[in-house]
Amino acid sequence: MRKLVVGTFLTLDGVMQAPGGPEEDRSGGFGHGGWLVPWFDETMGQVMTDWIRGADGLVLGRKTYEIFAAHWPHVGDDDPIAAKLNAVRKHVASRTLRRLEWSNSAVIEGDVATAVRRLKEGPGGELQVHGSGALVQTLLEHGLVDELRLWIFPVLLGTGKRLFAEGTVASRLELVETRTSSTGVILQVHRSAGRLDYGSFALEQPTPAEVERRRRAAEAGE
Repeated sequence: MRKLVVGTFLTLDGVMQAPGGPEEDRSGGFGHGGWLVPWFDETMGQVMTDWIRGADGLVLGRKTYEIFAAHWPHVGDDDPIAAKLNAVRKHVASRTLRRLEWSNSAVIEGDVATAVRRLKEGPGGELQVHGSGALVQTLLEHGLVDELRLWIFPVLLGTGKRLFAEGTVASRLELVETRTSSTGVILQVHRSAGRLDYGSFALEQPTPAEVERRRRAAEAGE
């Protein structure tokens, strides 16, 4: 079974929209594009390079695909990230795109969750999802995400698209790695750990039978 990994950049209040530049995604009147850039350091660059080198396929939403396709083919294969992204197979979830110009790209046919499940069951190595917030929600809903790699920035925006928005499926995660960049950005790697557990700190209330037993014991002087 191929592992499916979601990697994304998040503000402290969970916003993932347009981290890399002002024009990346202005939908909803978003005016904070490029919030990530001042915090990026050498550690983050090396970790991202190592991660992407491990990809054997990408699963992307339409918006993220268009952002990547407008950038990475023009960077040049001397850059290790560009070389990998340009070469690897890209599976794109879109109802509107039909002709994809970026090399090794194909639109996912039919139901996305079913198609991704088949990809995971097929031959090959790690599948990676970058950005693609709406797609990630679908994958989480169907239990298809094995690992979350989250860069959490010390930034509050108060507006914008959030990774874990209304409708996120309740689930339990296992923290398997954490590190901090020189600029204070925290990397957290979580693995899916099944259904959420619940508990309570409230004092346990005695049953009516127990109340009656205590009353009789008190009357008997026990």
